[in-house]
Amino acid sequence: MTLKTLMQGPLPVTAPLVLNPLMAKMVEASGFSAEYLGGGATGYLKVEANLNVSEMCQAALDIRAVSSLPLILDGACGYGDPMHMHRTIGMAEAAGFEAIEIEDQLVPKRAHHHVGIEHMIPLELMAAKVREAVAARRHPDFLIIGRTNAVRASTMDDALRRGEAYRKAGADLVLLSMARTPEQLRLIAERLGAPLMYLTGRGGLAALGMSLKDLGALGYRIVADPSTPLWAGYAAWKKVYADLADDFGAKAQKTDWTAVEHEVLGVIDIEKLLAVERATVEKGKG
Repeated sequence: MTLKTLMQGPLPVTAPLVLNPLMAKMVEASGFSAEYLGGGATGYLKVEANLNVSEMCQAALDIRAVSSLPLILDGACGYGDPMHMHRTIGMAEAAGFEAIEIEDQLVPKRAHHHVGIEHMIPLELMAAKVREAVAARRHPDFLIIGRTNAVRASTMDDALRRGEAYRKAGADLVLLSMARTPEQLRLIAERLGAPLMYLTGRGGLAALGMSLKDLGALGYRIVADPSTPLWAGYAAWKKVYADLADDFGAKAQKTDWTAVEHEVLGVIDIEKLLAVERATVEKGKG
């Protein structure tokens, strides 16, 4: 089922962060209906400002090779000006994405957004990028998400004006990121109407005080979590590396990872691959 079709359901489509095929398989096994390839989370390997469309599309190919869930691309600033949208959208579609989120930031993007400093482009230039993105798509089910960070970088009034302009330019959904309170989300819904997208803060909806049903009633059709799995993973990795750094784990409490290994093998469906080998190149072997 396409992302566009899923958006017609009673609740918003939920899309957790995925960064690689294993995470994608875990998301699929958990029962989610979509996935979100985040630029910010991916960028912690080299800072998001240094990412390019080819790298994100390669990640999508790896993910889509094992998972059929609709994949949403955090496309940063679209990797260029209005003219560049034709290559960006063409590559995103070819890589198997079903939606791209484009934000109204300066190109090339700067690392300062990590410390809360935004460099926003004029509304008119961003609207032109949205128009060209819409014109560039070849499949009508591919979704263009117009994003503004003006809630944090400017004012709510400016963010709402930008959201209206991006929708008028043809965006299928509008995303006013950095809105973090029920009052802000209700105001956005009242002013812009559906369909809307929402990016959760750390921990999903835990700190918001609203449910998926609440958000759906306001017209939010996609809810993505761009960071929680990254922070949780980092915390777990940090502990493991600290244990190993102390005499390479000789003093740490012994842990039997066998059950985890078996679970991972189940997630990647190793038995299906082994069955193929038993029937072909490994005949007569266990």
